[in-house]
Amino acid sequence: MNAFDTPTVSTAHHAQDTALLTTVGLAVGYTARRVTTRVLDGVNVTLRAGELVCLIGPNGAGKSTLMRTLAGMQPPLAGTITLAGDELTALSPAERARRLSIVLTERIDAGLLTAHALVALGRHPYTGWLGTLRPEDEAVVIWALEAVGALDLAARPVNELSDGERQKVMIARALAQEPALLLLDEPTAFLDLPRRAEVLTMLRRLARETERAILLSTHDLDLALRTADRIWLLPKGGPLHVGAPEDLVLSGAFEAAFRGEGVTFDAYSGSFRSSSQAAGLVALRGEGLPALWTQRALERAGYCVAPDAPLVISITQDAGATRWQVSGDARVFHDLAALIEALNTLPKS
Repeated sequence: MNAFDTPTVSTAHHAQDTALLTTVGLAVGYTARRVTTRVLDGVNVTLRAGELVCLIGPNGAGKSTLMRTLAGMQPPLAGTITLAGDELTALSPAERARRLSIVLTERIDAGLLTAHALVALGRHPYTGWLGTLRPEDEAVVIWALEAVGALDLAARPVNELSDGERQKVMIARALAQEPALLLLDEPTAFLDLPRRAEVLTMLRRLARETERAILLSTHDLDLALRTADRIWLLPKGGPLHVGAPEDLVLSGAFEAAFRGEGVTFDAYSGSFRSSSQAAGLVALRGEGLPALWTQRALERAGYCVAPDAPLVISITQDAGATRWQVSGDARVFHDLAALIEALNTLPKS
């Protein structure tokens, strides 16, 4: 069996371009001390089969509140949520669990459960109160572990796994529900950079190969820009912006959502920088690894690399040696440290 051949998933909810989740006029918020606070109004969005969508925004914007509302964990304040053709609030808990699953940020205490046993808990919508696994349930558990690359972890206690291994197992548990829609709230929160990239790449592949819709909230802005099919961009106070990552950058919505005192978004590099480090604009002429690492050195020093900047840095290579030269300056620099030092002495325009 191929790792992405789901044994028993119905194809009714997985046709390409099928709208699996739709919201109309959705308002979300929370109630504390009998006071209801709305954090987001007028949400009209659609999640389609086969796509990976990243929900991003600054802390406190309401990302987790929106995720919990879409999962049915808290009621909407207004509007409707339709899941695979039916209104979410009209579905029984068991039917809802067959159509969507959610992986939360909070770490769980799995006790002495093995990875296999934890993933098997994902079969609860199908096995009844006794939780007895039939052969077809066992096949789905093995498929889910295999799909996330965790089959070799099956016999290991969950409390002995690394953060990256544990997160794979949690995603496998959610997959074992055979949902049409998979929601993940900060799935990479406790992972190092290589593991974060691995998880997002895996989720993108799962969306494609199994024709599921996957929505995840994340603070990994660079990975979201590089990986997501679409971005749901939520600034504080709303409204929610939806679009391709590149469109949201070019429209200025991305920069506006994260604009804060002392921090700006550099659309040229797709990264954030301290406003106090605005050393100037430079253009770069060169190719290959020298150009890549020159750009990184310049950005680290506070320069923004822009193709139309008047100050141009040219990179040449001769007999394996790299040389740098600045327009209007006859000097040739033999290393990046000397180049940066020279740039810092130039008058700022």
